Amino acid sequence: MSFTVPDDRRYLESHEWVSTDDGSARVGITDFAQDELGDVVFVELPDEGDAVTAGEAFGVVESIKAVSDIYAPVSGTVTAVNEALFDEPELVNEDPFGEGWMLTIDLPDEDDLDDLLSAEAYRDQIA
Repeated sequence: MSFTVPDDRRYLESHEWVSTDDGSARVGITDFAQDELGDVVFVELPDEGDAVTAGEAFGVVESIKAVSDIYAPVSGTVTAVNEALFDEPELVNEDPFGEGWMLTIDLPDEDDLDDLLSAEAYRDQIA
């Protein structure tokens, strides 16, 4: 099976993605991760204003198969949470790189991105 892995993002080995835009980082889980989880039924996310730390869990995704922690690819303060996921957690399955995004973090240190996998390296990991 072939999974979507956009080239404009960086990835954690634990299957989270991050895209950046003007000092802001949007975070979600990958197509591979949502497929492994199965039907997502619940998402627990931090509140706006909460601090997250690169490599540490910030939330939970619950599916019909499993409960999985979600890890922050970068450190910063949460500036937005995708509240649509509270009513429609299936967006994570339907559009993991679009409408299924989870949160936006201010990105004080772009050097955090250097520790993440490129799209090519992530593709190699899931192959």
